[in-house]
Amino acid sequence: MPSAIKKLPMNFKGMLQSDVPQGRNGKHKGIVTRILSDLDQIGDGVALKVPLAALTESKEKVRSALNRATRKGGLHVATASDDTFLYVWNEVASSK
Repeated sequence: MPSAIKKLPMNFKGMLQSDVPQGRNGKHKGIVTRILSDLDQIGDGVALKVPLAALTESKEKVRSALNRATRKGGLHVATASDDTFLYVWNEVASSK
């Protein structure tokens, strides 16, 4: 009589794949979405002035998240900052 193979207990719970949430909503999504929305509405030569006090994360982390989002969307933006604000604007393609 063959010996029964012992199954190890599961370490994690299972769920239907169709119930798995799709997409990623990172912790910076809210501020990045708001910045991108405003960038769509401003003209050339205008910069957004985002108060650093309004950011829940550091300006470096928000800037990095914004960079990922704009590259993914094929947008070209530039940023600068001082002690109080993060400035963001649409880069105008130069015609050389």
